[in-house]
Amino acid sequence: MAQGIQEDVMLNTALIKELADVAKDEALLQGVLMRIKETPNSSELATYAPFTLFPTPVPKAVFLQALAVQTHYNTLVDKISQDPDFLQESLASTVAVDDFTARLFRIHQQILKEGRSQTIVLGINRSDYMLDQREDGSSSLKQIEINTFAASFGGLSSHTPDVHRHILKIAGRLEESQRILDNNPAAGLARAVAKAWELYGSEKAVVMFLVEESQRNIFDQRYIESELWKRNIPTKRKRFDDVFKTGSLDHDKRLFVEGEEVAVVYFRNGYMPQNYTSEQDWDARLLMERSRAVKCPDISTHLAGTKKVQQVLARPGVLEKFFPDQPQVVEQIRATFAGLYTLDLGPEGDKTVALALAAPDRFVLKPQREGGGNNIYGSEICRVLEGAKTSTERTAYILMDKINPTASQNYLLRRDAPLIISNCLSELGAFGVYVRQGTDMVMNECVGHLLRTKSSEYSDGGVAAGVAVLDNPLLV
Repeated sequence: MAQGIQEDVMLNTALIKELADVAKDEALLQGVLMRIKETPNSSELATYAPFTLFPTPVPKAVFLQALAVQTHYNTLVDKISQDPDFLQESLASTVAVDDFTARLFRIHQQILKEGRSQTIVLGINRSDYMLDQREDGSSSLKQIEINTFAASFGGLSSHTPDVHRHILKIAGRLEESQRILDNNPAAGLARAVAKAWELYGSEKAVVMFLVEESQRNIFDQRYIESELWKRNIPTKRKRFDDVFKTGSLDHDKRLFVEGEEVAVVYFRNGYMPQNYTSEQDWDARLLMERSRAVKCPDISTHLAGTKKVQQVLARPGVLEKFFPDQPQVVEQIRATFAGLYTLDLGPEGDKTVALALAAPDRFVLKPQREGGGNNIYGSEICRVLEGAKTSTERTAYILMDKINPTASQNYLLRRDAPLIISNCLSELGAFGVYVRQGTDMVMNECVGHLLRTKSSEYSDGGVAAGVAVLDNPLLV
């Protein structure tokens, strides 16, 4: 069973039912909440966000490794965003076949042509990892992706440690309850947003959360808003449509929405093609990018988080370009890379196709998409690549080694789901924030972590997609 939680606890059905009932109440008490899917835009009815009954064991060494490397990932993303030649070269094959990336890239080019209106840059990233099981029984940290846009669950994961501590105490596991770490990404994310707002320099200006039409996960964001209001920083929630209808720039390119000046645009929407339902949404995105408001992320940082850039970074010599005199930093970052392979047309890409077709179960095929549920596995890889073997269509994807984590057993608590023991796989995220003003890096920190767990029957998908649940690491 899960290391640290004994079999007699895991298989005691009466105890498990009692613990599950208490756990759900505790989650509600602690504010680990989501709106229900039937009414995603109303808080009249809310439920607990899905979570594991017990925390999942995570080796302390790899956990600390993930936190330690995060500030270097922050620096890397920021350096990439300032290197238009690297972005153009990296994304050339992708923008030729992927319309969504191409549209983002055209906005990026327009901003470069006009000149950036704002020298303050705000980054909120989350780098996600799985533990790859080696043959000798040890595990190594391997990066799945870095999210530079709308990295979520910093709010709710600030409130899950107390839930697991409480459950472990009731289960008679006092020693384990004391090993659950404090975690408060919400405060750290808000601190970075507050710093950008302060540097913008207008007390009347607001922080605008650009949000989705459907807002089930509103409480996750409300925690960050609440932290900002504690500092007397006003926040507003707006949609693309609000910006299109009421947004304008003055002669200094200051952004006004519904008559209010916007200091910071914090994008929680706009990372998937389906987020743009009309040309008006694209016009609103361009208006915000052209403005003096601090964007989180700005368009070049959005592009820095693409899968294609991730694959290019894994090539020999590329990291050294960004950290020319820091071999230790290069080593720390590279240690977290899984095998990544290009599908560009040419001999190297042909070799990748042959590799994937020969052993599809060894790999994951990744399109340039965020948000979970987009990756392709197994025989489906063969179907996609057979169909695009000699076509430029294949360049819309990258190929990555499949990571093989060790499964643990747990109970996944989800509204209306049966209480059954599941074989589970976990993904560890580290939250990073940075603020740069001109050439001066004002803030660069790792501000917390996120553990998500899902049943091993699912290959892909996050919490918002309804597959994974929130969790806490139990360091071992």
